[in-house]
This record gives sequence, structure tokens and C-alpha cells, in this order.
Amino acid sequence: MKTTFSFSVPLRAGIILLLVLLMHLAGFAQGLPTQVVRGTVLDAAAKAPVIGATVVVVGVEPALGATSDVDGRFRLAGVPVGRVKLRISSIGYEDLFLNEVTVTAGKEVVLELALTERLTKLDEVQVVYKRSEDRTVANNEMASVSARPFSPIEANRYAGSLGDPARMAQNFAGVGSANDTRNDIVVRGNSPASLLWRLDGVNIPNPNHFGSQGTTGGPVSMLNNNLLAKSDFLTGAFPGEYANALGSVFDLRLRKGNDEKREFLGQLGFNGIELGAEGPYSKNSKASYLVNYRYSIFSLLKAVGYEIAGTPSYQDFTFKTDLPVGQRGTLSVWALGGLSHIKFFGADIDSTKADVYGDENQNSRVRYTTGIGAASYEHRFTDRTVGKLTLSGSRTVQDYGQDTILYRSGRNILAEIENYKADFTQEKLSANLSVTHKLSARDKVSAGLIIDLIQYSYYSAMLYPRVVTERKASGNTAFSQLYAQWKHRFTDQLTLNTGLSASRFELNGSTVVEPRVGLQYQASPASSISLAYGLHSSLQPLLVYFYQARQDDGRYLESNRDLGFTRSHHLVLAYDRQLSDNLRLRAEAYYQSLFDAPVERTPSYFSMLTEGTDFAPTNKGNLVNEGTGRNYGIELTLERAFSRGYYFLLTTSLFESKYKGSDGVERNTPFNTGFVANALVGKEFKLGRKDNTFTVSLKAATTGGRYTTPIDYEASGALRSAVYRYDQAFSQQQTQYFRADVKLGYKVNRARLTHEIAIDLQNVTNNRNIFQQAYNPRTNKIGTAYQQGFLPVPFYRLTF
Repeated sequence: MKTTFSFSVPLRAGIILLLVLLMHLAGFAQGLPTQVVRGTVLDAAAKAPVIGATVVVVGVEPALGATSDVDGRFRLAGVPVGRVKLRISSIGYEDLFLNEVTVTAGKEVVLELALTERLTKLDEVQVVYKRSEDRTVANNEMASVSARPFSPIEANRYAGSLGDPARMAQNFAGVGSANDTRNDIVVRGNSPASLLWRLDGVNIPNPNHFGSQGTTGGPVSMLNNNLLAKSDFLTGAFPGEYANALGSVFDLRLRKGNDEKREFLGQLGFNGIELGAEGPYSKNSKASYLVNYRYSIFSLLKAVGYEIAGTPSYQDFTFKTDLPVGQRGTLSVWALGGLSHIKFFGADIDSTKADVYGDENQNSRVRYTTGIGAASYEHRFTDRTVGKLTLSGSRTVQDYGQDTILYRSGRNILAEIENYKADFTQEKLSANLSVTHKLSARDKVSAGLIIDLIQYSYYSAMLYPRVVTERKASGNTAFSQLYAQWKHRFTDQLTLNTGLSASRFELNGSTVVEPRVGLQYQASPASSISLAYGLHSSLQPLLVYFYQARQDDGRYLESNRDLGFTRSHHLVLAYDRQLSDNLRLRAEAYYQSLFDAPVERTPSYFSMLTEGTDFAPTNKGNLVNEGTGRNYGIELTLERAFSRGYYFLLTTSLFESKYKGSDGVERNTPFNTGFVANALVGKEFKLGRKDNTFTVSLKAATTGGRYTTPIDYEASGALRSAVYRYDQAFSQQQTQYFRADVKLGYKVNRARLTHEIAIDLQNVTNNRNIFQQAYNPRTNKIGTAYQQGFLPVPFYRLTF
């Protein structure tokens, strides 16, 4: 089963829209617009409100400041639009600095700020260091290393990111992409399938349109960047609360809707056309809602007669509501759903070259449905103890059909015969219970229980030239996790994070126990050293367990049902130095030893460590947990936070990624590109008296070539079908990858609204990066398909 595709955005409609908007925006209103900045100040460990905290806008005349009330709430009115710096301070807490708060005329700024309690008393010598630079500190206090917080601003700012958190993360050290057509990410040489997606504390299925079960990426994200709050991206030795993940974790958070004022959004971009609204249910209540709907721009163009081969259609919907319950409780309900489908017809394929979008000998039809919903209640029992219960459910459906096309001569079709059918449905009901208790300024403990009840119905079969059933299974199983964590601060400079996680998979009784430990030392006011170790484990994609493989006696059996967890030891050493107020250097060295990876029972090259980047499931049977692998490398990051109108981010990674199949031969994984380097720089120019801004963002990315398996040309010609040299698996390296992107943006602040207009010029050098090389049986030639060429993507957003 093969289905690969990419998207290009027609420009005519976008250019016309941009010209109309520019003419509209040319007007000039009197007066400088201002906005409200407000929010809540909380104790970072206990989540209790901090009363009497001072919030000041730095460098503004006349002075602007506010004090938090009994609920920790503060309000600053009349803040000028643009970028401002905030200082938050309270007796007994470390100061918190926010260097980059973007204020626009069209939307209030609502912040949730967490202060860390000091260990030293006021009459003692206090050590003040830059840990309190909020943008460099992860939400998860238990993370000692490899935790990179990010904000929605970054996903919008970086050229080439298209507002997608996964594409944005490709700019971080140690992270690469699988290919341009999808947002899969390769972290430290691990398969993209080793990523865990989490949303508001819930482990969720693949949150991408056309996101196949068993994978973690796709061409278009269902996650809406306009609705995200500050979130974490973790790449190794992560805390004990994260289970069923080997390589990385996206711990995302949905923001709350504005609980004082109704606000609206309209946007047109790569992900489609969207409308959003948020606000309070009434003026007398602090209950709020947040709702957004997106519809594929390709579907709209098709409706007016503009259609491309294999037109992708997709739409998604996101909703969240937050309701205060008494003085100490909050009820949150959210939902995320998406539909996507696409068709490829072989008659539309250019037979003279390899094609990324389909196969001239096949018709393909695919439909995906994803729905996720959750309700959580958080209760603050005391000012030191917080508990949270979340009930959630999800449903994913993947329906695939394929025809074989028989030709008379040339391109004249003789017949179209259904040759493959797949229908995969998976449903999950989950309960998450967690409790956090702050023992003192030195100690914080937390514990949790997660139970997943999983129901599945899988069917897939080859129908031509003979019927072979690959999967035919339905039933239910369960996955459970119990964890405990402890954070101890020996001094203001030395912190210990420990944790223990235990997981069980009921399908075959597999059980694992995973210790985690991290130590962080603040060597000086500007530098820190951290060391962390974690034992991590991950189940195989559920589809793998039910694959029916042919046995020696000719029967087809589910030979993978007894597979256990793939496991790994992960050790990370990190050094972090604040070179100046806005310049930060970070270096990390890591070693990951993987074991118990599924490989074939008989000697072969295959390992599950090399899977996870395709739309098709892994169809391998007779697997056993006997494979190994190792990833090791060093990462460097030099980052300048946005200040004085510009920022930059320079990252580079040098690494090795190896594995062994059941034949005992050590090979490159396909992800062993050897190095990844990224350079991003952005500059903002103020225009006019209203702080309208013009921005330029530049990005350059390069990696070593991916490893592929050579094709046996002679055997392929004889069989008129591709035959690979699996004895030389992943021994052939493609040419080096390079891509440069440019993003130009213009933001206009009116009295009560903000226009943002931009164009993202992707692959501006039109570099020909190899996507795949494939054998074409009709032409008896090997063709090369290339990744995305030069692609301009227009963007417009209106907030009011």
C-alpha cells in the first residue's frame, strides 16, 4: 500500500486578497492604540495564587504597574502596542522577567505566571540568576534536561513553520524532518513513531490530517496554533509522568478563552480558512469559551472550479470551555476533531518521472476521521495540594482502498480492479488522576494514575491477484501507568528530580518499571550544569500486534501478539550559560542504548527502529524482542531572545544512529544523517506612529543525506517489479539536504483590531532535494522524485 502526496498553494486568489488588504490598510487613524495586559500569578509548585505580587512594564513612561489580588489576578490597562517587557516580583519569590510580550490592538493579553519560592530569607545573601527568564524554563518543573518550552509566537514567527508546532520543532537542536511533505520529526536519530503527543495532560492519537495509525505525523496539523498556550517539547531523559515514549514528547496546552471580553479571529493560510471566537458566557461570570473551525483552502478552490490532481480535503474543529467551581475548583471541557480525505487516480500521473503524489498503475482512495474529547476537574484542596481528574475519549478511523490499473497499450485503460482494502478503527476511554503536594520550599511531590481502555477493529487484505488477509481482529485491551515524582532543592543552586513509572499492557501482560533521575547545579548566576538518566519504554503500534504472517505450515497467524515494550537507557549531560540578558548558549551530549526492539525471528535486516515515516502500516510478522540500537551525539544552541527588534537561533547536532536486526549486523538507521544544522534570524521594523511593524524572517537548514536500500536493477527488470538488496539495507546515502525559507510579514494595529499579512517563501533557492527513488515497471527505469520545490504560501489574520 503506497500513498504519498504533497501540497502546493495556488497564488492567484492569495495575491488578489493581499492587494485588497494592502489598499485597505493604507489608511491612517489618529492616536496610538493601547491594550489590556492581565492575568494570574501563581506559586509554581503549589498552583496557589500569590497575593500582592507586583507586575511592572519595564521601560515605559509614565510607569505602568499593578498588584495581584486575593485570587492572584492583576490588570494593566493602557499598555502600548508592540513588544513590552514585564517584571513580576513578590516577597519570598524569585523575580520573573518576560522579555517578549507581544501586545496588539485586536486582542487582550492574558497571562498565567508562575513564581518559584526562594529558599533563602530576606536577611540572608540571595543568589539571583536567570532561571526566571520564563521563556527558557519548561512548564514541567520535574524536567532537568532536554526540555525546550515554546510559545505560539515562535510557531508563527519562524519561516517555513506554517504555524505547525511540529514543523517549528524541526529548528531545535537534535531535531530533523523525515521529508518536506509531512511534519514527522526525527529526534536524536529515533524513529518519528517514538514521539508521544499529549494535550492538556491527555495522551492523544496522531493529531494530524491524513495521520495514519501507527505514525505520529502527517501533511497538515489539526492542532491550531492560535489556541495553544506555552507548551513543552522534551527530547530525552524526561520525567516519570511520561510513559510509552522513547524519543520525544510534545506536552501541549490549550489556552483559556478570554473571561472578560468577547474576541474574534479570521485567518487564511496553508492550513485553510478559519474562524474563531472566545469570551465569557456573561459579564457576571468568569466562565469562558474558546472555539475555532478550519476548512481546507483546496476544497474551496475546487468548489469554484480550480482543482489539482489528488485534491486534499480536510476540516477541523476545536472547542474549550473553562468554568470556575466554587473558590478552589475549575472544570475544563475540550474537544478536537478532524476529517480528511483524498483520491489519486493513476491516469492523472505523469508516467515519464517518479511521482511523489501517486502511482500510474494504481487508484488510491483514503479517508481519515479523528475525534478527541476530555473533561477535567482541578481542585486546590489547600494552598499546597492540588488534585486533578480527567476523563477523556478518542476515536480514529482510517479507510483505504486501492485499485490495480491494467492498460491495453500506452495509457489506454483496460480495467481497474480492486486490489487492496483496509479499515482500521480504534477507540480509547481514559481516566487520568494526579495529585501534587508542596511539602515546603524545598520539596514537591506528585503522583498519578492513567488507565486507557482500548477497543479496536482492524481489517486489511490484498484482493488481487489473490486474496490474502493481513488483519482481521476486533476486541479490547487496556494500558495502565502509575507514577510518582519528587523534586528536592538542596539549595538555591542544587536541585534533584527523581521519579518512578510503571506500565502494563493487558493484551499480553507486558510490564515495565522505569526509574528517572536528574540533577541540576547552578554553578554561577549565569551558568548551570545538569545530568539526567531515564529508562524509557514504548509499545509497538497496535496494528503490529494483529498482523497475520504466513507460517511454515502455510497457515496465517497473529504471530506478534506477544511482543513486549521496546526499551532504552538514556543519559544526558547539559551545560547552559546566559551570555547576556538576551543571549543564551546551551550544549547537550547524550547516549541512548536501545534494546528489546522487535526484529524478525529468522536472520534479517528488519527492525521496528527503522519504521514510522509512511502512510502504510508495518506489515511484518514473526517478530521477537531481540533487536538493539544506539544513538549518541552532541547538540549546540545559540539563541538570542527577541530584543531591540531582532532575534536569532543557531542550532547544530552531530550524531550517530545505528541498529542491529536479527542477523546481528550493525547498520545505519535511515535517520542517521550524521548532522543537522539550522540558522534562523528575524528583524522587525516599526512603521508609522501606531507601532505598525514589518518583519523579515530567514531560515536555512541542512542535513546529511538519508540512508536508503539499493535496488537490484537486473532482478527488478526481470520481474518488472522493484527488488531491493536487503543484504545491503540502509547502506546507500542520498545527497545532502538543503533548504532556505524567507517570510515577510506586515502587522497593522488599528484602534480595536489588528491585521497581519504575510507571505512564506519556502525553498527560495528551489533546491532539488531527493524524496525517493523508485522502479517504474512500465518504463523499466529508475526514477527520482524530488521534495517540495519553491512554494510561496500567503497568510492573513484579523483579530478584533
